[in-house]
Amino acid sequence: MTCSDEYNLASWLLSAGEDSSPAILFRNQLLTYGDLRSQVEALAGVFLARGFEKGDRIGLYCDNVPFFVVVYLATIRAGLCAVPFPPGTDQKIFRAIIEATGMRCALVQQKYVRYAREWADDLAVDLLPENTVTEMASVPGRAPSKVEFPQVDPDEDLAVLSFTSGSTGIPKAVMVTHRNIQCNTADIVHYMHLTSEDRAMLVLPLSYCFGASILHTHLRAGGSVVVCSSFMFPEKVLGEMEAQGCTGFAGVPSTYQILLRQTTLAQRRFPALRWLQQAGGKLPAPVIAELAAALPDVKLFVMYGQTEATSRISCLPSDRLSEKLGSAGLPLDNLEVRIVDDEGRELPEGQAGENQVRGPSVCSGYFEDPEATERKFADGWLKTGDFACRDHEGYLWIKGRADEFVKMRGIRVSFAEVEARVAATPGVDECAAAAVQHPEAGEAVVLFVVTTGGESGVVENIRHTLPPQWTCASIRVVAELPKTANGKIARSKLRTMV
Repeated sequence: MTCSDEYNLASWLLSAGEDSSPAILFRNQLLTYGDLRSQVEALAGVFLARGFEKGDRIGLYCDNVPFFVVVYLATIRAGLCAVPFPPGTDQKIFRAIIEATGMRCALVQQKYVRYAREWADDLAVDLLPENTVTEMASVPGRAPSKVEFPQVDPDEDLAVLSFTSGSTGIPKAVMVTHRNIQCNTADIVHYMHLTSEDRAMLVLPLSYCFGASILHTHLRAGGSVVVCSSFMFPEKVLGEMEAQGCTGFAGVPSTYQILLRQTTLAQRRFPALRWLQQAGGKLPAPVIAELAAALPDVKLFVMYGQTEATSRISCLPSDRLSEKLGSAGLPLDNLEVRIVDDEGRELPEGQAGENQVRGPSVCSGYFEDPEATERKFADGWLKTGDFACRDHEGYLWIKGRADEFVKMRGIRVSFAEVEARVAATPGVDECAAAAVQHPEAGEAVVLFVVTTGGESGVVENIRHTLPPQWTCASIRVVAELPKTANGKIARSKLRTMV
């Protein structure tokens, strides 16, 4: 395909909105599409004038704030590769990401400058603080009026190095091209019927592929995004959703469990709200049903995805929610899904095996890690590592991660199935399961639960809920579950707790 500026992801995303239309809202700040386009073009020109070259990796160390949006898009517009640092980045993660990606420079939000300077003291990376970046793009004569932007090959050139969530180990840098994001974004805009009238509340980290996808899809539709830098006070988030007239909200399982248990969500009414998106892990079916009942006039889209497939892989249509409760839905338009056995042979409907995916939004592999790439990607197919099956209509049913099962007395049961059963128990806010060796059953389940109103009676209720063939070694009531920065259960930490 001929390379031209229209294939640059940033230009493509910013092409839909009217100059005067709102694009990004943050507290008392508003960026229109005109503001955003001019700032992105100016800053991208500055990057190139400073000698940055096409393909250079540029770190983004900042929270969900307008600064992130501007530098993210400007980096991509200049033909560079954005490398967002995940929330909660500490010195170890900071150094590991810099060394793994060989980034040339890191753009740093002002609140993190002191830490970044200490951590990068002996690293070969330049740091550009937020105030310096802002000045560079705004001082007259600093930003070149005419810059020749490098042409982008959308199928080969990287837009982002997106890190996996690390829920089961050390995160890897996924190579995401301009085309990967364009295809996934276009599919979701089409599927969700997003328009310039849509406005999403974004509480997910922009460094996380799901959070970035909310930004991508709404910009491409000419809509707007209300950026939230913290979900620490969820009731305030609901108030801002109502005040800003948000039409949509996206979250991972823990997001919705918090909203249902710790806020007045079920008592509120949001006149503008028309959809919810859920991905980033399996929300137990009883919780999905509770959420749908709490907001009966709002469409709920249950989605499934992976970082290695850019973001989303499949979606359950809201009008089939009750009929297909627990399903991950149908593959998006540009994707093909198959279920295979251990020998790689495709399985018929109803039989469970590994879910594999291919299509233009499936990434090419991990950055400078050919061995991991070879294990995960084969002949164009992404090996998701998810154990799944498809029904007679092609709907996908995820049973769990291949390594997230417990085998009790010869019967394999997924953690997701156990957690769904426990989540339906009165008094349980959240739960997570792990496996432990057992002298009689081979393996047994260990449960970690967060309760409403203390431990009294809840543990006994849980034991009565569990089927007799499931061997439960212990039930531990905890103040909170270990989670990744993206809100998923941190399975590796659970194993340490066991």
